[in-house]
Amino acid sequence: MLKTTFATTVAVLALTQFASASSDGAWNALFAKANGTCIGQSRMVSPEATAPVVFDDSTGKIAILLREKSAKSKKLVNLICLYDKKSGKASIAEYQWQGQ
Repeated sequence: MLKTTFATTVAVLALTQFASASSDGAWNALFAKANGTCIGQSRMVSPEATAPVVFDDSTGKIAILLREKSAKSKKLVNLICLYDKKSGKASIAEYQWQGQ
């Protein structure tokens, strides 16, 4: 009886983990939404974007780095976008590498 109960518990826990995992399609939709929001708020015409960097659930953020040459000054503009998974809002700030 104890073996059966233990085996059932292990099976239920294993299935629960897979049931709560997001599908590839759900992740791709989230990344597309984050990319679109970040690029839209950046006001860049055709930026290069990194792959999304997903922070843990306690943070709830996705980071995307964007860069593009400024049409006016021909200077490379670097932006970081933090997308909030819950609210769907993004915050953007310009950044520079140390020593540059």
